[in-house]
Amino acid sequence: MDIVQKAGLVELSWTAGFQVVNFLILFWAMKKLLFKPVSEFMANRTNEIESGMKKAEDKNRQAEELLSDYKNKLSNVEEEGRQIIREKTKVAQVKYDEIVKEAQEEARRRMEKAEVEIEREKEKATAEIKDSISSLVVAATSKVLNKELNENTHKELIENFIDEVGDGSWQN
Repeated sequence: MDIVQKAGLVELSWTAGFQVVNFLILFWAMKKLLFKPVSEFMANRTNEIESGMKKAEDKNRQAEELLSDYKNKLSNVEEEGRQIIREKTKVAQVKYDEIVKEAQEEARRRMEKAEVEIEREKEKATAEIKDSISSLVVAATSKVLNKELNENTHKELIENFIDEVGDGSWQN
């Protein structure tokens, strides 16, 4: 052994051979018992991660679709709101116009009624004035003529006087 060691060569012994064989048996056993389950575990884990990533992508896509749908619905709701406001504004304008028209019609009717009332009061006042004037004319005429007038003469004088007063010719 000394010569082999002096030459720098490695001496092979049975122990080293057994160690190599033991190592190979251990490697094979580990490969069968440990590497295969670990490889399967790693493959399963990789599949689970990929499946989770795919599910996450699907959920993300669904969330984006929902967001897009909600945005569309929101814009539709906003447009419907604007449409409702426009319709209600039109209805309010129509009601406003109707109320104004009714108020104007009521004012016109009241004005006509007032004009009729004024005309009636004017005629009443004119009739009262005619009666008063008739009495005054009869009294004045009676004094001037110093006599009583008969009914026909009385009516004739009154009508002539009223015609002159109505024409304004008595002022000339």
